[in-house]
Amino acid sequence: MDRADVSVVGAGLAGSEAALQLARRGLRVRLFEQKPESRGEAFRSDLFAELVCSNSFRALNPENAVGLLKEEMACLGSFFMQAAELTQIPAGGALAVDRERFSAWLTEKIRENPNIDIVERRLDAIPEGEEALLLASGPLTDGGLASDLERLMGGEGLHFYDAIAPIVDIESIDMTKAFFASRYDKGGADYLNLPLDETQYKRLVRDLVAAEKVPPRPFEDPKYFEGCLPVDLMAARGEKTLAFGTMKPVGLIDPRTGRRAHAVIQLRAENADKSAFSLVGFQTRLTHGEQLRVFRTIPGLERAEFLRLGSVHRNTFLDAPRLLDERLRLKSDPRIRFAGQITGVEGYVESAACGLLAGLFIAADFSGKPLSSPPVETMLGGMLGHLARTDAPFQPSNVTLSMLPPLPKGGPRLGKRQRKQAHMERAREKLAEWIRAKFPEIQENA
Repeated sequence: MDRADVSVVGAGLAGSEAALQLARRGLRVRLFEQKPESRGEAFRSDLFAELVCSNSFRALNPENAVGLLKEEMACLGSFFMQAAELTQIPAGGALAVDRERFSAWLTEKIRENPNIDIVERRLDAIPEGEEALLLASGPLTDGGLASDLERLMGGEGLHFYDAIAPIVDIESIDMTKAFFASRYDKGGADYLNLPLDETQYKRLVRDLVAAEKVPPRPFEDPKYFEGCLPVDLMAARGEKTLAFGTMKPVGLIDPRTGRRAHAVIQLRAENADKSAFSLVGFQTRLTHGEQLRVFRTIPGLERAEFLRLGSVHRNTFLDAPRLLDERLRLKSDPRIRFAGQITGVEGYVESAACGLLAGLFIAADFSGKPLSSPPVETMLGGMLGHLARTDAPFQPSNVTLSMLPPLPKGGPRLGKRQRKQAHMERAREKLAEWIRAKFPEIQENA
C-alpha cells in the first residue's frame, strides 16, 4: 500500500475494531503493531486482539450496563461482538470466550482484508505527517512512544496498576475436592469450585498478607483500579474482605455436604475444551515463587501445574476530560484520535466499544458528514460522557448505569428493577433513532 488514509497504532481490541470498521467503509488503513518484534511482559501471543487478563466479557444479561453496551455494539456491526459470539464457551451467567480462537478470528479478519496494510514494528515516536491518526496503543504503552505522548499531553500522563490472575492445568487439580456449579444455578455448571472451611480460609488470608510481593519501582506510585484489585491487597484490608467479595460462598452448595462452605474459590474455563482454568479474582502482586507456595496450599491445588502465573503491570491512561473532545480527538491536534483503555475506559468491552466509535467518527469525517456522538441516553453515549466529566478527578471506569442521565421526573414512582428497565428501553429507542438518522445502511440490513 503506497498511501494510507488512516494510520492506526496498536492492534489490540480497540485498534483491531477500529481498523476493521474503517476498512469496511473502503478506507485504506495502515495498522502498526509491535508484535512479534517486541512483546511486553503481559503478552503471551503474537495474535492481534490478545486477551491479556480474563477471558470473560462479563455478564450475559442485557439488563445491565455492560450487557446494554454489548447490545449496542452488536447493533452497529461490531467485529468484537461477532468474534465473541463465534468463540463463546459456557460460563454460567457470563459471556466468556476461548481466548486463542477469539484472537485468531480477529487476526485472520485483519490479515485477509486488502484495505489493511500491517506494519509489524515497534514505534518509538508518534508517526508524523498523517492525515488521520488513531492511537490505540493500549494501557501498557511505554518507551519512546509513551514519552512522545507525554510531550503531546503537555505533562505527565496518569496511570494505575492492573493485575493478572493465574491459570492452572485442569489435569493437575484434585477433583475429589472440587465441584462444578454456577452461582444461583445461572447457566450450566460452568465454574469449578474449591470450597474452604473457616480454618483453611483464615490460613489462606494470612498467607496472602504475609507472602513476598513484587515491589513497585522507586519512581512508581501504585494506584490500583478498584474493579481489579490484587487478591493479596484485598486480604490485607481485613480478614473477612475476601469472604464477602471474591470468595463469597453465597449461591453455591457443595453437593458432597449439602451445605454452603465458609468460602469458595471459583475457577473459570479459559478455552473451549476446558483444559485450562483461571482463578477468578485471584490477580496478584505475589512473586512467582510465593504464588506457587501459597496457591498450592488451597485444597485441590496441592499439585497444581500453573500454565500462567499472576502478575502486576502499570497501565497508562490520559486525562481525557482535559485532553480529548467529545469525538475522541486530541484538542490540541484534532487530526489525532485516541481509542481503548489509554483513554480511561476500563475493560475489554469498553475498549472495543471505544475503538468502534473512533472508527465510525474517522470514517464519517472522510465522507464529509461528521458524525455526532451517540445520544447521552445510550450506554455508548454514557461512556463518552464519562470521558468528558470535569466534576471530579478523572479515573478509569467500567460502564455503569450511573453514566446515563436521570429518567424524566413527574412519572409514576418506580422500583429499582423498573428504573433499570426504563433506562434500557430509553437507550434502545435513542440508539435506534440515531442509527436511522446516521446509518441508514445498517437499518436496511437489520
